Amino acid sequence: MKSNDASRSSARLSRSVVAAAATTLLLGTVVASPLAAAAPQKKPVPTPVAIELGAAPNQDVIPLYTDRAAAVAAALGKLPAIIQDALRRTGVPGASVAVVSDGRTVFNRAYGVRDVRTGVKVDTGTVFPIASLSKPMSATILAKAFTDDPSMSWSTPVRTLMPGFTMGDPYVTDNATVGDYFAHRSGIPTGGGDDLEDIGFDRDYILAHLDEIPLAPFRITYQYSNFGLTAGAEAVAHARGQSYEAMAEQLLFAPLGMTSTTATHDGLLAMPDRAVQHARTGPTEFQPLFDRDADAEAPAGGIASTSGDVAKWMAMVLADGQLDGVRFIDPEPLVEAFSSEVITSHNSALDQRPSHYGYGMNVGSAVGGRVVLSHSGAFGMGTATNATLIPDLDLGITILTNGAPVGLPEAVAQAFVDEVMYGAQTRDWVAAYGARFAHFADPSGDLAGQAPPADATAAGPLSDYVGTYTSPYFGTLTVSQKDGNLYGAMGPDGGYAFAITPWNGDTMAFAPTGENALPGSRSSVVFARDGTDVARVTLTYFNRYPEVEVPSGLGVFTRVR
Repeated sequence: MKSNDASRSSARLSRSVVAAAATTLLLGTVVASPLAAAAPQKKPVPTPVAIELGAAPNQDVIPLYTDRAAAVAAALGKLPAIIQDALRRTGVPGASVAVVSDGRTVFNRAYGVRDVRTGVKVDTGTVFPIASLSKPMSATILAKAFTDDPSMSWSTPVRTLMPGFTMGDPYVTDNATVGDYFAHRSGIPTGGGDDLEDIGFDRDYILAHLDEIPLAPFRITYQYSNFGLTAGAEAVAHARGQSYEAMAEQLLFAPLGMTSTTATHDGLLAMPDRAVQHARTGPTEFQPLFDRDADAEAPAGGIASTSGDVAKWMAMVLADGQLDGVRFIDPEPLVEAFSSEVITSHNSALDQRPSHYGYGMNVGSAVGGRVVLSHSGAFGMGTATNATLIPDLDLGITILTNGAPVGLPEAVAQAFVDEVMYGAQTRDWVAAYGARFAHFADPSGDLAGQAPPADATAAGPLSDYVGTYTSPYFGTLTVSQKDGNLYGAMGPDGGYAFAITPWNGDTMAFAPTGENALPGSRSSVVFARDGTDVARVTLTYFNRYPEVEVPSGLGVFTRVR
């Protein structure tokens, strides 16, 4: 939202055409002479491409295909059909969509059902877990904290705000800033800490054990880390003497009137009008199999909201931090958060554009040169969301769904953006994003989809394996036997329990569960002996991260004698 036309023109000095040339082709009198027919005709003079000049060359863009008001109105007219087509083709049970334009919510509609078992309809008041769409909201919360207390900033080392926090590398411990953790460049590998969350540990335990994780190179690698970002947010909350949840409510939710937004799972469950999460069970089939509790990583993925509340947040961001025409957040930390800070994917060919990330927000550009800010959220257990903002058009769209990620929110957002900018969709985005997200429902583990070897050897006596094993990272693993079968238990109070089944000798199998191990997952349990006695066991699924090629060593448990 811009306060008036003058403020808008400060960001866009003029709408001008580099050169506009109109060619008038004079068609002479038609005669029957063959010579006249054969006479060469003048070729039209090409019209130069129009450029809309900004305050600086890096703000120049290709103009919209028509004027802004007409473009947005036309796209809004097509949006219901775009949403309904995407829901029909993907089978996602329900969605809620909002569009902000010129500081106002100009579209807010709901589609489908909250729960396929009851058929209760989604409405605009339905609350959805927004998953990683929490990240840019948390970045906004911190920008507000820095506005209120300028002694803190994105450049403040986390160690100075939360002195007890350590990482596996002393240099990283001392120097990693709040911004480093929000930009995913601290070196924590993708998935670091998520494994502890999957087996039931809380935020305090996870943050206290991040120092066990081998780190990727500091500040020169991008590793998407839920608990890295959580550490950055927790540090600021700690310095303020409050919890992250209280900070979020005080600094963002309450001032913006986001009355249906919460940063706790209990808060979500207390909402009578809430969407049920649906896992993907077939190409276009979804069922409510899980309930994802993301409290441990609330700053990175634990917020739940309505599309209308998300729209209030988008409007404030698009207004450069103003709320009701008054400065609410200092533009400097807000712009810093939503600016390119790290390359997320390098181009593999010279004609490709790389991708970038700020402090909790993807930063890119459209074909015509306009900056596009976006972030998606996804739980494999049954949530997919997106928010996309185009600052120079003062335009934003959010799509919240209660189905596992299949690319629907991204497809709807991109189709809408295409319609605004170009007057038509550039490609079939449902198909394009569907292909990109196809692997999200794949099972995990080194034994997934495999059968035991035909020539497998028998395991030893069950008593060989029964016992207590420990890992500095995961804590205690208890292996027990009952009715001729082995079982494992780990996590707080042994709550993460699983069967251990024969595979090949001292190598056995188990089915990991959790957000990162959907149905069908299977991985090896490798018992190792010193002489004849079992001395160690490796849970292979817990001994590596998706982006790390070598074993982490964290999933190796030593037997307690």
